[in-house]
Amino acid sequence: MKAPANSIVMNIGDTNGMTPQPENMDEIRQDRKNKLAASLRLFGKFGFDEGVAGHITVRDPERTDHFWVNPMGRSFKQVKVSELLLVSHTGEVVEGKGLLNGAAFTIHSRIHMANPKVTAAAHSHSLYGKAFASLGKLLDPLTQDSCAFYEDHVLFDDFSGVILDNSEGELIAAALGDRKAAILQNHGLLTVGESIEAAAWWFITMERSCQAQLMAEAAGTPKLIRHDVALLTREIIGNPFAGQFNFQPLYDVMIAEQPELLE
Repeated sequence: MKAPANSIVMNIGDTNGMTPQPENMDEIRQDRKNKLAASLRLFGKFGFDEGVAGHITVRDPERTDHFWVNPMGRSFKQVKVSELLLVSHTGEVVEGKGLLNGAAFTIHSRIHMANPKVTAAAHSHSLYGKAFASLGKLLDPLTQDSCAFYEDHVLFDDFSGVILDNSEGELIAAALGDRKAAILQNHGLLTVGESIEAAAWWFITMERSCQAQLMAEAAGTPKLIRHDVALLTREIIGNPFAGQFNFQPLYDVMIAEQPELLE
């Protein structure tokens, strides 16, 4: 196939249209925590919560063997930056007050430990994600959006109940490898990213892709996008910058609607 005639962002050189990036460690940490809290609020807004299940983590920029995570039992819809927990890879809560979800630690610590490129990881028991996960198969390239995951996600088909043993977290991390997402069979979705923005966006759009495929298969026999086209589309909409950029307007809406999340 021919290369695109233009870029998705045609005036990419115009930095006035881009969001300024934090520069020092304190600013980077605060930015990550702000976007973690906003991501949790978004998950709540979109109905991805299920009781106390679900967690999003982001690696600390300075103490890279630590990550920030939401406290267990606090609604996604109400989490504030000040309530986030800083947890070491050995399971010690070194900052913050609240309960540490054992499954969150088991899964996320092993993923962060296994791949230094992973800045953030997201998992929840979202409705369409867990419905699709029960089918024991990968997403098909049915839509432009689902192509972001084409040959870039895995099926982890070894469901053994609530994941509380470190060895199970290690198996998930090994199966995930360098890909951006995993379908945990009979469980739900898991996404990772080089930024908190990308990890959150991949989860949101993967959940919607699961919904679209379930609806399409219920209505008939979907037509798949060709292999070469799916790969080219993934390169455009499935790269780290695309994940980060797609998240930005959602973040802007959350800050405007719920500014108290930054407290």
